Amino acid sequence: EGRVYTALKRLTHDLEHESISYVIMGGMALNLWGYARQTVDVDILLTAEGLAKFTDRFAGRGYAPAFSGAVKAFREAETQVKIEILTTGEYPGDGEPKPVAFPDPAQVGFDRDGYRVITLEKLIELKLASGLSAPHRGKDLVDVQELIAVLNLPLELNEQLDDSVRAEYRNRWQLAQVANDENQP
Repeated sequence: EGRVYTALKRLTHDLEHESISYVIMGGMALNLWGYARQTVDVDILLTAEGLAKFTDRFAGRGYAPAFSGAVKAFREAETQVKIEILTTGEYPGDGEPKPVAFPDPAQVGFDRDGYRVITLEKLIELKLASGLSAPHRGKDLVDVQELIAVLNLPLELNEQLDDSVRAEYRNRWQLAQVANDENQP
């Protein structure tokens, strides 16, 4: 399982012990949903209150700021794995206001393999919003395309997404079909 999973287990145990609502995001969420992607950190979504409680309870006690002055990036003490905290109400990608924002983790959590992970639809929506707004986040668009291909997601899933990302979901769905066709014998 490795250092990243060890850090994830410790972090989720600590959050649950303190009753801090969270969901797993990023590469670990992709892995838990069935798309194996190498990741070196743990991304977690908390409310502002959850972040304050996490910092109060754990900063200097198992988690150290990842760099001087960091308030949302920590390192798990034993594994040294970076923990990135995203907070409710902020915007994915370029950080600028848009129709899609990071939700309250209590509203978008799904139990999967013993972990509280973001729902697949919300993960896709956030990744599309991120990739569309920030050129350096192109991997988010590729992640969605790979999720569609690996999980054989239907085109109709776009009806559950915000209007602002539906066209890109359709585009990624079509690209995934082409890629799947090319991989057929």
